Amino acid sequence: MTPTDFASMPCPVARSMAVLGERWAILVLREAFYGSTRFDEFESNLGIAPNILSARLKTLVAHDLLARVTPEGGGRHVYQLTDKGRDFFPVFVALKAWADCWMTDEKGPLTVLQDRRTGKEIAAAELMRADGSQITLDEVRVLPGPGAGRFLRRRFGDAEAVSEQESRHD
Repeated sequence: MTPTDFASMPCPVARSMAVLGERWAILVLREAFYGSTRFDEFESNLGIAPNILSARLKTLVAHDLLARVTPEGGGRHVYQLTDKGRDFFPVFVALKAWADCWMTDEKGPLTVLQDRRTGKEIAAAELMRADGSQITLDEVRVLPGPGAGRFLRRRFGDAEAVSEQESRHD
């Protein structure tokens, strides 16, 4: 059986999994968030085989989450987070908060993320309404977005628009 090609799926979440779903990808990003920039730092901090690390770094660079940069004056290149990579940080913080709650032992989290300015621990963002009140999964409705095709429009309740489109094309 051939594995599913997530990269060619229309769903952006599935396409992101083609890049971030590989088990080392988010850990490499974690190390970049924690300050690693050189190949040997990633290798040492992760305990990852060099060939696997090289492949993950190439993928993250190819997808513009990291940039491979040669420092001014030469020297060995470093890996720096791009804007796209930095935009993943809140997702990482949410994943870390979930993992710290559900996947740690009785001693607690291995690391704590602290605001440099205030010295206080940062917390994952909660889902909030415009008025500031918290919103839960049970209070969310999924609707088709502007890029949705016929299947998603039917699935998420925009059947009238699909029927109108179909009748115009008949």
